Amino acid sequence: MQPRGDFRVSVEKDYLVFASAHFITMSGHRCEGLHGHNYRARVTIEGALNEENWFVFDFVEIKRIMRTLCDEIDHLVLLPTKSSRIQVVEDGERVTVAVDGQPRYVFPRRDCALLPIPNTTVEMLAQLLTERLRAQFDATGVQGMTAIEMEVEENFGQSATYRLSLV
Repeated sequence: MQPRGDFRVSVEKDYLVFASAHFITMSGHRCEGLHGHNYRARVTIEGALNEENWFVFDFVEIKRIMRTLCDEIDHLVLLPTKSSRIQVVEDGERVTVAVDGQPRYVFPRRDCALLPIPNTTVEMLAQLLTERLRAQFDATGVQGMTAIEMEVEENFGQSATYRLSLV
């Protein structure tokens, strides 16, 4: 009997980036100011070898999907819609943002990415991208994967990684 194992494939490309503005709230009722990062994404997929094609997943498809996911939030203000402290309200062509009930920002709607997360930390962005990637896989019937790991870097040497086990 031949031993069986899982494989890991990773994708990190110069174009898997998004330059976005954000701010986060912190304990002690502190809220940092609006600022931006040039984020980079790296994804690792684990799973069984597809013996028809002899790969875990097609690199071309991973890159295409990841590029789309990064482009969806590139050059936008990232705003959390699940925050207990940040209130985001769409009003026609504008988005109004308050923190702890105090008005803070007004942005054109076209410049905003309203994200279903509690805070726009790099940890939450890594989890969000992982969930969106998994949804793409589910929609296309991808099988055999055992885990997705997403690293999002907000500055050189400063990143968060989220790992989603699929088994």
